Amino acid sequence: MKDFKAIVAAYKNVDFNQRKAALATVVKVRGSSYRSPGARMLITDDGRWVGSISGGCLEGDALRKARQVMADKKPVTITYDTREESNQNLGIGLGCNGVIDVLIEPLDVNDTQTIQHFTAFAETQTPLALATIFTGLGVGKKLLLTQQAMVRNDFQHDDLTTLVTPDLMKLFSTRKSQAKMYVVQGIEHEVFIELIQPSVSVIIFGGGFDARPVSELAKTLGWNVSVTDECVAHIAPVFFPTADKLSLCKREFIDRDFIITSYTACILMSHNYEYDRDVLKKLLKSQTPYIGILGPRKRFDKMLAEYSAEGLTLGPADFERIHAPIGLDIGAEAPDEIALSIVSEIQAKFTRRNGRSLKDHDGPIHQRETNSDQVFKQVYW
Repeated sequence: MKDFKAIVAAYKNVDFNQRKAALATVVKVRGSSYRSPGARMLITDDGRWVGSISGGCLEGDALRKARQVMADKKPVTITYDTREESNQNLGIGLGCNGVIDVLIEPLDVNDTQTIQHFTAFAETQTPLALATIFTGLGVGKKLLLTQQAMVRNDFQHDDLTTLVTPDLMKLFSTRKSQAKMYVVQGIEHEVFIELIQPSVSVIIFGGGFDARPVSELAKTLGWNVSVTDECVAHIAPVFFPTADKLSLCKREFIDRDFIITSYTACILMSHNYEYDRDVLKKLLKSQTPYIGILGPRKRFDKMLAEYSAEGLTLGPADFERIHAPIGLDIGAEAPDEIALSIVSEIQAKFTRRNGRSLKDHDGPIHQRETNSDQVFKQVYW
């Protein structure tokens, strides 16, 4: 999502009277790759780019290919094979040990539909399903759906739309973005179907000095960051210069002033026991999948005892999303270290990972299809 935001911002700054632009998208990966499908970068004909499709290995050649695409005004799909060990050709000796398909599309200032959709992707609060043809007839043509309606359909064959639409709708439940082959009138079409998800939002309850590095680090990842406190002095803009929202909010109005969804992580770090206890009670009624509470475990146990005395009992689903004490065990002590511990735990939670060392991980790093070795796009939840 951070790439989407950066690409939209860069696109809006392109002077199309003097410059041309193209978009490169990783649409299929077999084997290993630095980036998974869905990675994108915006390229301009002056050699600049925003975003990335690899760890720096493919960007140079993609830039050269993109210049030709800009001149021809036709999208193309480039296949990079990084499995060979010789270093005589591009893509050989890169060490990734995979095959990567990259779709490069020319961007036109008059194609307002594309940038409008990208802006919608960057700002969306609900998941979207996008299908893009990258081999066959109509390379670059798109089909875009919400869970309620079709938003865009460039496909040239109604039969292809009929075949792809059910698979797009399944994305909202399976969340497995991947490339699929469809045969229409004897012609093979390979289509990248992907789930576009909202950016993770973080709400920090408490504007103490140790909340500042949490806000900064979360923003570095492209997350939307809000900080709220009952004391106006704690949320001065000078303390949280990159936060998207600073809110002076009484605890009883949290559910009124904040939209908390299944893509929202909530962090309680006010150092005020009663405030955290009351806010937690509010958050238990929300959709947030992550509630982190700063402080020792016995502090949380005290909250549970008081809830129990009030007749409030937490169930297994509540304990699954409550993290008290907050953070991963990385030996954090200073505020910056604690921020790293907290943000890392949120990332692991939203990607369904356990936060352990990759050297102890069995199998490939990225999720993939067992039979085809095709890598799935990284998704939240």
